[in-house]
Amino acid sequence: METLQRLYPIGIQTFSEIREKNYLYIDKTEYVYHMTHFAKYVFLSRPRRFGKSLLTSTLHSYFSGRKGLFQGLAMEGLEKEWIEYPVLHFDMSTAKHVDKEQLLQELNLKLSEYESVYGKGEEEINPNQRLMGLIKRAYERTGRQVVVLIDEYDAPLLDVVHEKENLGVLRNIMRNFYSPLKACDPYLKYVFLTGITKFSQLSIFSELNNIKNISMDEPYAAICGITEDEMLTQMKEDVERLAVKLEITPEEVLLKLKENYDGYHFTYPSPDLYNPFSLLNAFADGKFGSYWFGSGTPTYLIKMLEKFGVEPSEIGNNHAEVSAFDAPTETMTDIIPLLYQSGYITIKDYDESIDLYTLDIPNKEVRLGLMKSLLPNYVASKTRETTTMVAYLSRDIRNDDMDSALRRLQTFLSTIPYCDNTKYEGHYQQMFYIIFSLLGSFVDVEVRTPRGRVDVVLRTKTTLYVMELKLDKTAGEAMEQINLKNYPERFALCGLPVVKVAINFDSERGTIGDWMIEK
Repeated sequence: METLQRLYPIGIQTFSEIREKNYLYIDKTEYVYHMTHFAKYVFLSRPRRFGKSLLTSTLHSYFSGRKGLFQGLAMEGLEKEWIEYPVLHFDMSTAKHVDKEQLLQELNLKLSEYESVYGKGEEEINPNQRLMGLIKRAYERTGRQVVVLIDEYDAPLLDVVHEKENLGVLRNIMRNFYSPLKACDPYLKYVFLTGITKFSQLSIFSELNNIKNISMDEPYAAICGITEDEMLTQMKEDVERLAVKLEITPEEVLLKLKENYDGYHFTYPSPDLYNPFSLLNAFADGKFGSYWFGSGTPTYLIKMLEKFGVEPSEIGNNHAEVSAFDAPTETMTDIIPLLYQSGYITIKDYDESIDLYTLDIPNKEVRLGLMKSLLPNYVASKTRETTTMVAYLSRDIRNDDMDSALRRLQTFLSTIPYCDNTKYEGHYQQMFYIIFSLLGSFVDVEVRTPRGRVDVVLRTKTTLYVMELKLDKTAGEAMEQINLKNYPERFALCGLPVVKVAINFDSERGTIGDWMIEK
């Protein structure tokens, strides 16, 4: 007898709906129990699409005393009382891309919904007055302390983080809205906030000095996301179904899932974490797609990369002190904290002796998505044409035909509009870095050798390419430098044949001028 099709909660962030309709739920309720019994004010930062909203919704059901929803979960054996508290749950994700008036309208709608239940005082006009009145009346009418849940508290601010004037205006509105949370302490049972970033000057962090930030606390490392253990136990059937559909072994499925969606760590040590949104979509679709970026690349990130002058090759393989993770978003002088908080880089190692974290791009899905979103800055072309070019280029490289790959690239670049900075050698170096990254190959730039730095190193399954790039010179001069500095010597022990590639770019034509290849 064929088993029923598994129901995956794609895009469903409501705990009650997932439980009532028998969707797959990875049990995180033990974390919920401990998180609500060790601190009164709690903040959690995680990247988008990582399950923050579902976690907030789980808290809502828990504090509403909905015992039946937790049947068969860890919480059932932990909670004995199941008291129903009044819950004020604000989802700020509806307040993205807004100006001052729209933000005030959004807050008005959210407050009005609860005022229809608990009433509104005539003298309460501003958002902070209305929130304070709501908390007090909810407490008085129910005789129980109030739970306040704020999901994506920073959503109204993220899109204007690069706009000093707008950021200040919207930040003041949000500061005003959140300010009663400290003054209402006697009436509050529990306060929980989620977000991507930490905006230091919001009253939430400057006034709520007793808020517990669990974002990098080891006990809560796996509170969002799916661990390998959870996948191997609670999703074993899903792995087997996917293997049957793709006609590969379950072991091969696990390797592919790991390569594409694993690799996140939000503290150290930490279990390997999979992006839940991507993982569930892969199981639902029966293929290894690019889901996280398909759900939208934040414009603020691209703008911040430009603001800080960060090249694509500089995003991965970084180091940061512990203090960097707590850097105020709006006053930061380095993009590393924002890249980390947004999920584009993650913790890969930690050196306790010098208190230094190693940060890198988590997995293939993020690397490819990131490079695709950055490519238009280097290749001003229609997406379809670029994607087609990259696909053919990938085939050339797989076939060890670098000559055809460069000829194809030469033709492609000569048919597209000029980008800015095409008279700068680094522009072409970064363009190569992005394109080769999109091929799924290992690529690095400015690789040190005993006698200098190699412009680009590309490693495929069969070959290691050592590349020297020149601008408005000749391929002969580039090859001369490779030979003079004996760059291949540095890679003699890599176990692959080393191929020397010398390339000259023609800035007038905006494409490759000539090249030489030597084995």
